[in-house]
Amino acid sequence: MKMIDFRSDTVTLPTPAMREAMANAVVGDDVYGEDPTINELEAEAAALFGKEAGLFVVSGTMGNLVSTLAHCERGDEMIVGRQSHIVIYELGSHAAYGGIHPFMLDVQPDGTFDLDDVRAAIRGQGSLWPVTRLICLENTHGGAQGAPITAEYTAQVAEIARQHNIRLHIDGARIFNAAAALNVPVRELAADADSITFCLSKGLCAPVGSVIVGSRDFINKARRVRKSLGGGMRQAGILAAAGLVALREMTGRLVEDHANARRLAQGLATIPHVRVDLDRVRTNMVYFELTEDAPLNPEQLAERLKTEYNMLMRPYDPRRRNFRVVTHYYITREHVDLAVEAIRALLSEPVAAN
Repeated sequence: MKMIDFRSDTVTLPTPAMREAMANAVVGDDVYGEDPTINELEAEAAALFGKEAGLFVVSGTMGNLVSTLAHCERGDEMIVGRQSHIVIYELGSHAAYGGIHPFMLDVQPDGTFDLDDVRAAIRGQGSLWPVTRLICLENTHGGAQGAPITAEYTAQVAEIARQHNIRLHIDGARIFNAAAALNVPVRELAADADSITFCLSKGLCAPVGSVIVGSRDFINKARRVRKSLGGGMRQAGILAAAGLVALREMTGRLVEDHANARRLAQGLATIPHVRVDLDRVRTNMVYFELTEDAPLNPEQLAERLKTEYNMLMRPYDPRRRNFRVVTHYYITREHVDLAVEAIRALLSEPVAAN
């Protein structure tokens, strides 16, 4: 029996349409700028976001790294969220490869910074501190339970950045989820950003890749940075073909994943020993906690879901006894209902005597 995998939307597989497109892709040497499918993907992505140009990269981590290196010089400072993907999950690469110093701000429950904190973080003139060069937002914000960030808030941050001649980058790995949740086109969410990177390989199901979009001058610089990191690819149109299917066919269905996440959260809220904040379920992520008196701890629950129900869930923070559950193309309404009933059954067992 196939595993039902709730751990992340990174586990999605390429769709049949993607596999067919990959098999039939017209390719060339992308380092020479001669792969027509890569060129088509980059141009289509740029137009979708209302930007001048795009650049295909192998991952969201590379997309963020290439972007920060293109914006900053060694010793510059970027303002970034303490709970952001850039800080937690990218191995300190921005410091390691770019010498970029992070000024970390706390992220609020809605995924935003306090604007006064942003203003206070910007360095003044002087010879004793680094130059503030960049502000990084994340949309949706994974560290804030998948919260979508509005265009209005982004515009406020961008205005602060412009006042101080600072650039604004958005880690938009799941920006299409934000657009679906807010019912706006992605170009609105990206309008005030100098650069944005988005993933093709999460909820959009492509096997590999992200795209950076921005001005033509910025992308030209980013292309050189990508090559210096070993990211220059040859006949990469095979991968870009799946990315085109992702943009054209998968972005419009993300509301289904959000509906399944909401259904899952509502079901979990009815189970004894489970705490879930329904107000924070905005996109395709559900966080829930087990109470201290639950008959199973998170690791035990995860193991029994795997062995007894062929279901994978990820304990997230042992200190909080919680899980992060992510819905995606390969999670159906039936899977959601099965998950609720499986957790209900396992947490209804009597606590074993010591």
